[in-house]
Amino acid sequence: MDVNDEAAAQLPDGIEFVYGDTSNEDDCRNAVAFAVESHGTIDVLVNNAAIQPKASYVPVHEMPKELWDRMVAVNFTGYTLLARHAIPIMRKQQSGVIVNIASGQAHRTARQVPAYGPIKAANLHQTRQWGVEYAREGIRVVSVSPGCINTPMVHATLAEQGGEAQVANRHPLGRIGQPEEIAAAVLWLSSDDAAFITATDLEVDGGLGAFAAFADPYPM
Repeated sequence: MDVNDEAAAQLPDGIEFVYGDTSNEDDCRNAVAFAVESHGTIDVLVNNAAIQPKASYVPVHEMPKELWDRMVAVNFTGYTLLARHAIPIMRKQQSGVIVNIASGQAHRTARQVPAYGPIKAANLHQTRQWGVEYAREGIRVVSVSPGCINTPMVHATLAEQGGEAQVANRHPLGRIGQPEEIAAAVLWLSSDDAAFITATDLEVDGGLGAFAAFADPYPM
């Protein structure tokens, strides 16, 4: 069983898995076409694919261009490619929501993260621009900026920052977040309860973004 079969096997009933590379326009076009063919339309697009390889944790003068290009292709261009093919469906029906997953790193930074944060900041501006562009066509565009969340990608770096307990202690709420808490924010933003919200971002970070750096030198 390869990684894609394993991921598909873990999905709940009713969830369909389509393999693709979001930096590849054909894959993005096919994913949108599959959704329309299977369900008749697209009501919500969540742009969530992202990479932050360990090799990217270097100063900008040491950043390999090939890795930079790959991160831009997945974390930024991929959002655009999926939106390019979903938006015409939403325009036709005069409704739809796009949720771009950004990051706390889009709002503030640290040493040796020259790529991920700036690219995630670009996701925020995608959200603003698309939100303004399509507002009169019934399409809302919002973003969510997670803080430190309990995911495999985060755990790959926690050990180098003192472990989960130390990182959790930097959050005013005293813990890191859970994937379900990000999903809940996305679900709410996608619902009619958030019908007057567009072209803006919601930070879901346990208060970390409001915590002053001088209170705890170099917080994550």
